[in-house]
Amino acid sequence: MVKGIGNTQLLYRLLLAVDIQGYSRRDTREQLAAQGLLADALDRAARGVGLDRSLWEKQVGGDGELATLPEGVDPAPVAGDFVIGLAAALREVNRDAGRFPLRVRLSIHHGTLTAGPFGPAGDAPIVVQRLLDAAPLRRLLTGDADRDLAYVVSDTLFEDVVRTGFCALRPQAFQPIKVTAKGAAFRGHILTGRAARGSGTGGTGGERGGPGARVLDFPALAAR
Repeated sequence: MVKGIGNTQLLYRLLLAVDIQGYSRRDTREQLAAQGLLADALDRAARGVGLDRSLWEKQVGGDGELATLPEGVDPAPVAGDFVIGLAAALREVNRDAGRFPLRVRLSIHHGTLTAGPFGPAGDAPIVVQRLLDAAPLRRLLTGDADRDLAYVVSDTLFEDVVRTGFCALRPQAFQPIKVTAKGAAFRGHILTGRAARGSGTGGTGGERGGPGARVLDFPALAAR
């Protein structure tokens, strides 16, 4: 990505934003532990779709990050299989989480941006962050203590990727939302169940809990 503002270039990229719920309620040691566990979970999910997170352009904060993925990344596995892998990694982490399970909000969007001295500038970073902060997405976690991951995609990503059938998550598994922030409206689609992977990971479908199963508590999500 081009750095600085003297030689700007407009780019069209896939963006991912992630945030840890309840981060500020942890003490310093617990915050560091949460950061490490989230980084590991993201690494695992990325490797599962053949991606290397060291190649992502990251704008990091203590409780999460905004990542711009490299040019040419196929958005369908990121919007589907990556999310399923992240949910599986979080469930594994939280088996022994104690009083502070690692619970995460995730948003994904693709659009235009350009590099700036403080991170990416443009509509795409704003959209992905506004959706990440959406009240309906937050309520998925606050309203369900057993949920590890709350996931939203932008309206354009839903139309261009999820609805094609190339994504491992069915479009019927999402519900539309509209968020108004600072005088602007942002539309997205929230995954309304829990992404789950069966005991095997080599398949692309199957019955609930069987090898290769990709399911939701409600409704089934296996796309193929």
